[in-house]
Amino acid sequence: MAIETVDNSAESRFEILVDGKVAGFADYLLLPTKIVFTHTEVLPAYEGQGLAGRLVEHALRASADTGLRVEPRCPYVAKYIERHPEFQSLVDA
Repeated sequence: MAIETVDNSAESRFEILVDGKVAGFADYLLLPTKIVFTHTEVLPAYEGQGLAGRLVEHALRASADTGLRVEPRCPYVAKYIERHPEFQSLVDA
């Protein structure tokens, strides 16, 4: 099973692909100095495989790499940041 995470900027979302097919996504709104994560979803056929965590980790690292602050409106992203202190400094107060 090949897993890849990409930024589909045309759709304003990060996607996690399994064998080339979209298995989940994290929607965002890109602003000049921050990225607002609004919704994260893994398709039912792919649930329970840890894909949401991999997706959000990638999205947060990509945001950090570009110097963007993060506003986690999505409950999953907020909870992920709460459980992973290394990302808490990204949160836009």
